[in-house]
Amino acid sequence: MRALVQRVSQARVTVAGEVRGAIEQGLVVLLGVTHGDSEAEAEWLANKVAGLRIFEDDAGKMNLALGDVGGSVLLVSQFTLYGDAGRGRRPSFTDAAAPEVAGPLVELFATNLRQQGLHVETGVFGAHMIVEIHNDGPVTLLIER
Repeated sequence: MRALVQRVSQARVTVAGEVRGAIEQGLVVLLGVTHGDSEAEAEWLANKVAGLRIFEDDAGKMNLALGDVGGSVLLVSQFTLYGDAGRGRRPSFTDAAAPEVAGPLVELFATNLRQQGLHVETGVFGAHMIVEIHNDGPVTLLIER
């Protein structure tokens, strides 16, 4: 499981012209699921993301977590995080988990964040989405389990 995490000042996801999720300060999490991922990976990764100390304290150091700053999460499923462009010009996505496996794990990830008291907005699994991200810093991390 991979999470591309971006600290944002604001973000939103639109599907078919309708805003489906929007946040102010917080994190955009683009989440990819691969073969063999399980509930354990989803829970571990959600806990890791929730605890990341990547928000600035009064001294200007990245020392605060999402909950410390009252931030939110915009979670977007992103199978292309498992794209392989090493050969040829067209990426292969065979490393991405099938939708019937990935969907429930993405939902479990969101549920775990909510259980930690975080506000979570989501895109629509499997839909074509327009994601607007105002990266703050910029701060972007790739976390893999």
